[in-house]
Amino acid sequence: MKTAVITGAGSGFGLEVARLARARQMNLVLVDVQADALADAEAAFQGHPVLARRVDVGSAAQMEALAAEVEQRFGAPHFVFNNAGVGCGGLVWENPLADWQWVLDVNLMGVVHGVRLFTPMMLAAAAADPTYQGHIVNTASMAGLVNSPNMGVYNVSKAAVVALTETLFHDLSLVTDQVHASVLCPFFVPTGISQSHRNRPGHLPHGKPTRSQLVQQVMSEKAVSSGKVSAAEVAQMVFDAVDQQRFYVYSHPQALSSVRTRLDDIVGGRNPTSPFADKPELGEQLKAQLRR
Repeated sequence: MKTAVITGAGSGFGLEVARLARARQMNLVLVDVQADALADAEAAFQGHPVLARRVDVGSAAQMEALAAEVEQRFGAPHFVFNNAGVGCGGLVWENPLADWQWVLDVNLMGVVHGVRLFTPMMLAAAAADPTYQGHIVNTASMAGLVNSPNMGVYNVSKAAVVALTETLFHDLSLVTDQVHASVLCPFFVPTGISQSHRNRPGHLPHGKPTRSQLVQQVMSEKAVSSGKVSAAEVAQMVFDAVDQQRFYVYSHPQALSSVRTRLDDIVGGRNPTSPFADKPELGEQLKAQLRR
């Protein structure tokens, strides 16, 4: 029986991926920092082999303990979904150090820990069994490919995940044909990401939000809640990519036009094109809100 390790499994993409993994008869390792959401997820899979653990993915010690327990109970996983993530916006110079620590710990270091701990297990399993196949999927974002204004901390974290996963893809190809990698770059999908401050640790307080942070919170909530692609649909996209050994996974391929524009700017040595070039009224609205 194969095993799936899923972080951020209490809601959103993680929970929907867990449902599909159960349908594929995989053992489930459900990881989340929110205790009540994790308990609800565990209850939803009652009767199925489940290891549910409350873990701060940014903690090296907690992730190391998780990896050891997974290996002891199920052996090397076949599917690892490094998905836990949080959001934080505002003008980039206004974010306090606590914002950087929180977002980078979860969004980047959570993925780093998942890669550094589970990849060696998967490679060992592949070396021992020529029929073994493993796949690591890291959740980035379109924000990792296009740097929209007023959300710099999040952009930085997700760009790093894209870089990490592309490098992982190349590194794996040097040493094995049995373990693969993909990066998930969703756009606006109705999940709980816009309310991720609910799980912000107490030792990293936010403080009084600035105007730019309040503006970004409203914009993010509106954009996320109005998304037409569901978390369940994205979860299916993830498994389709795994089945096809496809690296890039996009929830909204139409958003790639902005990526193409950015790459054209880079290759052409142009200044970055305004992200509001197609909808200048939005840019003017944001300027007006921030310049009051």
